[in-house]
Amino acid sequence: MIKVNNIPEIRAEMLLNYLYPEESNHWIVQNEGLFFRNYNSDLLAIDEEKMVAQTARDSFIRLLPQGLLTQETDLKGEDSAEKYKKLGQRLRFLREAFKPIDSFHFRESIHLEHQIDKLLQDKLFYILSTYFGVDLDKIENHYVREAAILLPYVNRRRGDFGFVANLLRTLIKCEVNMSTGRYSHSDTTRSWLPMVRYELIIPGLTPEEFKEKDKDLEPLREFLCEWLIPVEVWCQIVIKEYDVPQQTNTRLTLGYNTEVSKS
Repeated sequence: MIKVNNIPEIRAEMLLNYLYPEESNHWIVQNEGLFFRNYNSDLLAIDEEKMVAQTARDSFIRLLPQGLLTQETDLKGEDSAEKYKKLGQRLRFLREAFKPIDSFHFRESIHLEHQIDKLLQDKLFYILSTYFGVDLDKIENHYVREAAILLPYVNRRRGDFGFVANLLRTLIKCEVNMSTGRYSHSDTTRSWLPMVRYELIIPGLTPEEFKEKDKDLEPLREFLCEWLIPVEVWCQIVIKEYDVPQQTNTRLTLGYNTEVSKS
């Protein structure tokens, strides 16, 4: 099955190392030339069955001395169409002849990418364990495990409430409404704390599903409040449903997005 790559910014070796980490020594590269790059990606397509990677790169055939592949008089004279056809055949034969060399170089490049990726992973683990006291292997909650890799940038993101909202959208994969205000545990506003509230819009949960989801989110709440929310800010992360009244037999029922406040 041929897959077309729609990520123009990513390098071919990086993508293949991520998708097929165990197949680095089996790829055959088909270099179409830099002419095909234009607005295309580096990796044009992948054939999983034949293990062929089509790239917009020049082959080693480009290193041949000028005049070895073609002569100035090749297309001159009569029967230029036939001469052009033979020239194309000669080019295809040379590409096939150089394909083992191109593939060997490409596999070595994938192997190097794999080593670099492993080195960067080890570096991340070292930084997290040494400077932040966080061991990714011991984190059980999947939300916290994904968010923990951002700790090296926490000094630039602490207090960025919009970034936290986008992070929640990415991790929970739901709509997030953010609001800011003041929080006070008393009925007066003489003493208060700045407040930020994140509402995770997850409709259609049963009571059991709501409890399970809320329990799953608790470690993430603690992580965000510890690392990304300033200590003087009161932070709330709650699960909400769309504000649509629910009625059963003409009687209004209360959902998990209901709040009861004292007047």
